[in-house]
Amino acid sequence: MSVLAQLAPERLGVYGAVQLEFDAAAVCLGDESLEGTPLALPFSFRHPVRMDYRHWNRLPPTLRDECGIPACEGAVVVPDVVLAPCVGYTASGYRLGHGGGYFDRWLAAHPHVTVIGVAWSVGEIDEAELQPQPHDRSLDCVVSELGVR
Repeated sequence: MSVLAQLAPERLGVYGAVQLEFDAAAVCLGDESLEGTPLALPFSFRHPVRMDYRHWNRLPPTLRDECGIPACEGAVVVPDVVLAPCVGYTASGYRLGHGGGYFDRWLAAHPHVTVIGVAWSVGEIDEAELQPQPHDRSLDCVVSELGVR
């Protein structure tokens, strides 16, 4: 992802793909420009609903978080650039996730973080179909198989 090379993150937050999400973590592991960049994986908690990022040593995840998503045991960290999975997204950069609000809560608590949505282009939805909530923030860009928006 050339957009990541341009941003040169100090620590990159990736995610473990679920269902039909694009597997950004696998792509980042194979990207030579990110070899020295520390990575982090999210760990989600059901009660209370929250998400942290944990340092990821790039080895296959050995845990599952409370939502059953692959996770790791590393120290809690705050990435400066985060890849956020999008089930859907609007042209203005609002994302639709799986509905749990984990990413939304984390992003609202970390407004200084650069957020790159990762989506399939077929996930673009009309602005009228997604009403952003007061805590939602727009993505800095969206990357799909068609390029960067």
